[in-house]
Amino acid sequence: MSITKSTLWLVNAASGQKEPITDPSAQISWSDGQFSLDGRGVWVLSDKDSDFTRLGYLDLRGSFTPVTTDFSWDVEGFELSRDGRTIAFVVNEAGMSTLHLLDTSSRKHRPVTGVPAGVIGGLRWHANSRDLAFSVATARSPSDVYSVDVTTGAVSRWTESEIGGLVAAQLVEPELIRWKSFDGREISGFYYRAPARFTGKRPVIISIHGGPESQVRPGFLGRNNYYLNELGVSIIAPNVRGSSGYGKMFVDLDNGIKREDSVKDIGALLDWIATRPELDASRVLVTGGSYGGYMTLAVSTHYSNRLRAAVDIVGISNFNTFLKNTESYRRDLRRAEYGDDRDPKISAFFEQTAPLNNAAKIRHPLFVVQGGNDPRVPRSEAEQMVNKIRELGTPVWYLMAKDEGHGFAKKSNVDFQFYSTVMFVRQFLLQ
Repeated sequence: MSITKSTLWLVNAASGQKEPITDPSAQISWSDGQFSLDGRGVWVLSDKDSDFTRLGYLDLRGSFTPVTTDFSWDVEGFELSRDGRTIAFVVNEAGMSTLHLLDTSSRKHRPVTGVPAGVIGGLRWHANSRDLAFSVATARSPSDVYSVDVTTGAVSRWTESEIGGLVAAQLVEPELIRWKSFDGREISGFYYRAPARFTGKRPVIISIHGGPESQVRPGFLGRNNYYLNELGVSIIAPNVRGSSGYGKMFVDLDNGIKREDSVKDIGALLDWIATRPELDASRVLVTGGSYGGYMTLAVSTHYSNRLRAAVDIVGISNFNTFLKNTESYRRDLRRAEYGDDRDPKISAFFEQTAPLNNAAKIRHPLFVVQGGNDPRVPRSEAEQMVNKIRELGTPVWYLMAKDEGHGFAKKSNVDFQFYSTVMFVRQFLLQ
């Protein structure tokens, strides 16, 4: 029903009959149910009675017992061994993954060491219940397959992913940074420094994730390494309030009329950048896609005098028009996050804060990218913003692909978008 509310169901595969085994009315998240070996209960992830998602055991009468109570982070995935004796689970620690093993009898767990720092996924047990396979994505490699022998602890790498001729050792690994926002709350993100061979204060790209309940993780940047290694631009990827991975209270901090508090988190990041001797606070570009596109536009209306340029990709320019024109199957889910536009007070708040209605505050160049067939954030969101900016006489580039949807997928279009963005960065950020 939302990122913080879901129901776990029990289905009879023969008859098709189903019944909920958790309370559908409770504001609790349940996910990833896997039957215990004896079939009397389910291992599951839940934030019941906790700010964080925990691994626990749910008997079929609905009683839940958490077993990972000593983490102040989310457990984001798990897999039960074939013999039912061991559970491998992954903890999301400020975006970095750590792997752990749980003995289902004693319910004690231990960490797995020797795994590269990055994002872990794809847990799969061998039939022998001794070898566990998983993938790891890092800043220097896309996902590669690893395994661990859980009896000896030996970690083995199975694959070497293709990185298009790049030299892995030369790719920048991120630094986890933290700063205080307007209300004293700590916000974090990942900072990719331009290589040391680029001297002087470096320009900065702030790249804001979408969702809004997503999270920036320290994975492979791909072609975005070009900005670092060839243009000497540092990149900061923040996880503002509303991001997942920091507890359900944190993920709700931007809901409804609290929307612009997350925008202020970027204002505080701009303050942090100004304190860094290696960064040029006079040359900052903000960018993001989907909800990150909205954030790009909103940050532009609040802090235009502190930005050199902005790149909005399939972003929302007015929540009222967005909720009216997005596909109907998405409206209720989005209203749970953004607020119900049918409420006059919420609708008035949307109008007051809409980047479209505050476009006159944007004095820096803007690049808007949009898919012509986008069912999520319709083309009208981009074009009404572009038209308003043009009326005001502010420089604006507009790139629309007729054969794309919510973000570009076809390689020729992806390439064209990238080359166009590099041109925009060269002209407006690097000059």
